[in-house]
Amino acid sequence: MENTQDPNVEKTRYSAEELQEFKTLILEKIAKAEKDLAMLQQAVAGSENDVSDTAPTFKTLEEGSNVLLKEENQKLAVRQQKFIRDLRAALIRIENGTYGICQATGKLIPKERLMIVPHATMTVEAKEASKRRK
Repeated sequence: MENTQDPNVEKTRYSAEELQEFKTLILEKIAKAEKDLAMLQQAVAGSENDVSDTAPTFKTLEEGSNVLLKEENQKLAVRQQKFIRDLRAALIRIENGTYGICQATGKLIPKERLMIVPHATMTVEAKEASKRRK
């Protein structure tokens, strides 16, 4: 089958095959992210401040270290939840036909970018421009 698309005309949407490829990638990333989140949540829930077998002089230091570790794990868990939410939003954009279209410029986000950051909503240029405006 011959490609009838004019190479000089800029593409405005991804094909159904490309969207399926992105969907598969996103579903894989969600599965991995959910596993990572479960491990983080387990670490937060399981990190009790049990230092009964340590010497009294080290007890305070160890408790502080445990609290810091628990806080870091909680931050990572929140970040992981946001990542999963962003990936699910990308799946919705695939379903409604807006996936891969820059929210700022309306241009197609390059496939290379979406393969690395499948939940991207802007081209690199648009994202950098929005950061400069802040």
